[in-house]
Amino acid sequence: MEKLSKRALGCMYVATALGSSIGIIAIVVANVLWLVPKDIQVGKIISIVVVVLLLIHTLISPYFRFHRYQYQITEEFIDVREGYIFVERNLVPLERLHKMQTNKGPIDRMFKVAKVSVTTAGGDVTLRFLDEEKADFIAESLSKRINQIVTEQRDEDGK
Repeated sequence: MEKLSKRALGCMYVATALGSSIGIIAIVVANVLWLVPKDIQVGKIISIVVVVLLLIHTLISPYFRFHRYQYQITEEFIDVREGYIFVERNLVPLERLHKMQTNKGPIDRMFKVAKVSVTTAGGDVTLRFLDEEKADFIAESLSKRINQIVTEQRDEDGK
């Protein structure tokens, strides 16, 4: 199983901090517009607890996600393990691949990482936070493998 580069950890921290910031802003706006004028003490306490939990999440979530994220690509399948509290494993046979694309968001570009999204008959799987060079290599390798599988299937159908 392969691990991610350190650049991925920075990308995870920035993305998580951005998402948490949006949540905190929404809580502050709700407090200013609704809870403070109506003097709802329980709402204020709940808001403080949620903000503290968001800050804790921002600090520890990327660390655990980074260390738990692993992937493996063999001649037969793609295996991706990821998660924070619950670890999810996606195992996709290469023979079921239909489409593959590389994506880079603005935060990804800052850290020179990319995503490789693979569409299969049963759903999608995404390899996240890959170094740009590694993502390009994986995308090229998977494209060649998909073409090889299609060629083999055509040859079998033609016989």
